Amino acid sequence: MKIAAILAVNIKERVIERAIDKLSRRHGVHINEYDAHNGADNARRLTGKNGMPNMRDFTAGVANRCCSVRIPRQVSEDKHGYLEDRRPAANADPYRIISILLKTCIFDE
Repeated sequence: MKIAAILAVNIKERVIERAIDKLSRRHGVHINEYDAHNGADNARRLTGKNGMPNMRDFTAGVANRCCSVRIPRQVSEDKHGYLEDRRPAANADPYRIISILLKTCIFDE
């Protein structure tokens, strides 16, 4: 493998790791934004049971549906791709969700 290809893979892997770190530090803010009722709906849904993450704790894992942020197995193997934030409620405003994700992961706000 060429050096440039190795560096590209390492950079992509670190981007995902940094995003997870940033999301973990702003977990409470995200929980409130991810719910149309400022966390009330998520309190009923995010119990840590039935394949759902726990609302109080931020967790991340590979191919683990009980985590706050899930990294698909193929992404972990390829060292690049995407992550899945499993915390937003179904009735959440998608514009608020993408706004807080961009502020946290891209703009460091």
